[in-house]
Amino acid sequence: MIYAGVGVFAVVLIAFLLFRGGSEDSSQPSSPIVQEKVTINDDEMMDEYDEDEMMDEDIAKEPNTIVDVAASNGSFTTLVAAVQAAGLMETLSGPGPFTVFTPTDDAFAKLPEGTVEALLEDPEKLASILTYHVVPGKVMSADVAKITSATTVNGQNVTIDTANGVKINDAMVVIPDVPASNGVIHVIDTVLLPE
Repeated sequence: MIYAGVGVFAVVLIAFLLFRGGSEDSSQPSSPIVQEKVTINDDEMMDEYDEDEMMDEDIAKEPNTIVDVAASNGSFTTLVAAVQAAGLMETLSGPGPFTVFTPTDDAFAKLPEGTVEALLEDPEKLASILTYHVVPGKVMSADVAKITSATTVNGQNVTIDTANGVKINDAMVVIPDVPASNGVIHVIDTVLLPE
């Protein structure tokens, strides 16, 4: 009985080697597969890390600031350039929290020709428009559904309509609740212009 089991194993092994050998390039050396079971004691592993290293790892896991999130996404290059030109990089990278209604590059492209360029040359007016996109505090989409207006950092109110999706003035929120370490971003399809 044992000989029959060994015989079947040998046939299977030979078939495997023939099949494997026929399907691979024979000029390539085969590499053995080594499997090793490793057991790590949690206490031993914890002894290898000091508290500073662990805290650095925790900080690295936090989401980036609003500016970092916008800068790392290729859809907000115009906004990031505008924030830099208006001198708001440090503010929007600060502790917050902020809620930012963030227009995409396509939203800026909807503005009349030459508008973005003119605004980049007028930092005061640009700052007024950009701060009209910022509400103090962290307002998530579930909270937005409960209110009809919000006061922006520039002092004027935006209207909020949740009848068909979420609209901020005439801008549709296309991506809500993008997390950042200092607040939240709601991506909008139109640039908000104060009165």
